[in-house]
Amino acid sequence: MHRRQFLTSSSAAAVSLAFPYVHAQSSARLTPLRFTLDFRITGQTSPFFLAHQKGYYRNEGLNVTIDVGAGSVASITRIATGAYQMGLGDISSLIEFQSANPPLVQAVYQYYNRAPFAIIGRKDRGITEDFMSLQGKRVAAAAVESTRRAWPMVANRLGQGTDFFQWITTEFSARDNVMVRGDVDAATYFHDSAVSLFARMNPADLSVLRYTDAGVNLYGNAILASQAMISQQPEVVAAFLRATNRAIVETLADPMPAIAATKAREPIIDERLELERWKLTAEYVAASDIRTHGLGDIVPATLVQQMDQVVEVFGLSNRPSADGVFVRNLLPAAADRQVVA
Repeated sequence: MHRRQFLTSSSAAAVSLAFPYVHAQSSARLTPLRFTLDFRITGQTSPFFLAHQKGYYRNEGLNVTIDVGAGSVASITRIATGAYQMGLGDISSLIEFQSANPPLVQAVYQYYNRAPFAIIGRKDRGITEDFMSLQGKRVAAAAVESTRRAWPMVANRLGQGTDFFQWITTEFSARDNVMVRGDVDAATYFHDSAVSLFARMNPADLSVLRYTDAGVNLYGNAILASQAMISQQPEVVAAFLRATNRAIVETLADPMPAIAATKAREPIIDERLELERWKLTAEYVAASDIRTHGLGDIVPATLVQQMDQVVEVFGLSNRPSADGVFVRNLLPAAADRQVVA
């Protein structure tokens, strides 16, 4: 990945004036906020732990609690039920949720500018970087997970049916094992989650088939917030996003402090492995088109296209509005989200 430099801006003062409640907190009580990750603690979400360790949330008047998640779909339910105010969850799953429910949960910051969806296959089973090589193969995936559920979008793009290969339902925790043993020919992954597999199998023996390579450009996991929080405490949501965006910018420039902060929270992690994981994550967080609109934002037309695909593939009867899915007016100042190569 190309080394990136990030622009700073004096506009921070102007943003502060927009939300004076949050910044006038030197002697005031901090506002509690519960945030759920999409999965376990890894380098993928290291910027959140950097923001926590460095006091960026506290400086914004927030007392943030970060908990492990149970999947990017489960995050939506956690927020909708009020167990958490904010979290990290999948945009396509949010579109599906809103098709059957009021907009109780909305996206407010696009973390993965492109979904890191991939199928990783064993070359000794004849799998190349051509999706057609998957035909007739056995592909492991959890019963409910974003990469598997989005597969029909790739199949449609390839002009193939969804039974192109055989799904083998496998728990997340067993996916590496079945690949190493050769019980399956391939498995679905978030690309950055595959570093655990790469640590056990030579990457040269594996083919990585990215959904983006098939021309399927999907937004991935986003920072989500409850609609109640957005409408009743927008300054709190904006404060969380400012602090998190600051940490993302710093982590993209130099990931080691963020990896160390993640290690402090989860001592059992391997820092070297998590650094490699973040390097992959960064390719999707800072995908090339963010140069036009900055970190955290979306291109409305791209989101609409994704919604069209989700409605068709998931067979949804109701189509939510793009504005209802993604709320853009709480993003940090545009200048603070700009990236240059």
